[in-house]
Amino acid sequence: MRQFLPVLALAAALFVQSQTTALAIDVVPPGNRNAEQPAIPGASTRRTKAGKTSFDAKYEKVRDLIANDRQLTGKIKSTAAKYGIDPIHMVGAIVGEHTYNVDAYDRLQSYYVKAASYTGNFRFAYDGEAVGDFVARPEFSQCASKKGSYALWICREGVWNKTFKGRTVGGTSYPNNRFSAVFFQPFYAGQTFGLGQINPLTALTLTDDVARISGYDRLDENDAAGVYQAIMDPDISLAYMAAAIRRSIDAYRKIAGVDISKNPGLTATLYNIGNPDARAAAFAARRAEGGATWPEENYYGWLINDKLAELRGLL
Repeated sequence: MRQFLPVLALAAALFVQSQTTALAIDVVPPGNRNAEQPAIPGASTRRTKAGKTSFDAKYEKVRDLIANDRQLTGKIKSTAAKYGIDPIHMVGAIVGEHTYNVDAYDRLQSYYVKAASYTGNFRFAYDGEAVGDFVARPEFSQCASKKGSYALWICREGVWNKTFKGRTVGGTSYPNNRFSAVFFQPFYAGQTFGLGQINPLTALTLTDDVARISGYDRLDENDAAGVYQAIMDPDISLAYMAAAIRRSIDAYRKIAGVDISKNPGLTATLYNIGNPDARAAAFAARRAEGGATWPEENYYGWLINDKLAELRGLL
């Protein structure tokens, strides 16, 4: 009995610790923190006007695509289940992207047709230097020990921001722009593609998650055509979308101690702006100083929360 008591004490301590940890996670309330929609970026407004359409029309088009395609909603639900997220988060990301980024196609089949057209001999490069050669430079040596594609590419992006962005290094002048925009746009001005509007760098970052959970082949930065084929394919695109949302939820839970899984407007916001780890850390710092209570949605996430009842009805 005496030997059993320490085991009981340890079990009790672990139980209390787990309960304390659980209680330390604050659930973000549903709905928007802003009474009015935050300002929509001018680029989105200009793109929509150039297409001779409106945000309302684009919203209705993507809403109808989801509402009328049971195959698509079935894929959304099954993919969300694999990644342990509510499918409303995926609906929110699709609606946000196709309302403020590009028009939705009328049918899911059109995305498969478009994906099949993405063939060709192209690569991820800047000023003649392939990204695979670029990240082999000594400046990126600190990233060599990183485990997994997520940590590896986050590290590489950090090195870009600190050492190369807007600077001249080794006689080459690098644009004051995002790593993804400089090295991962081989032939189109747009930065995201397909049903999920996935950025190629985002896909490379999440490839280990998607390979592990969905079983799709890992992506390689030296195979740009393969990356584009993956993010243009609706099925694979949905997997990358779910992986990105899962990462955002986990980042805010682990880094900031808040649960955003009940607020689709926040996951949509993070899907739109990216970098969930850095944003979770920044929010945690503001919160510790008393400068913030909850993370806030942007214009994109605000729409999702505002239309939440209608969007849930699509599922």
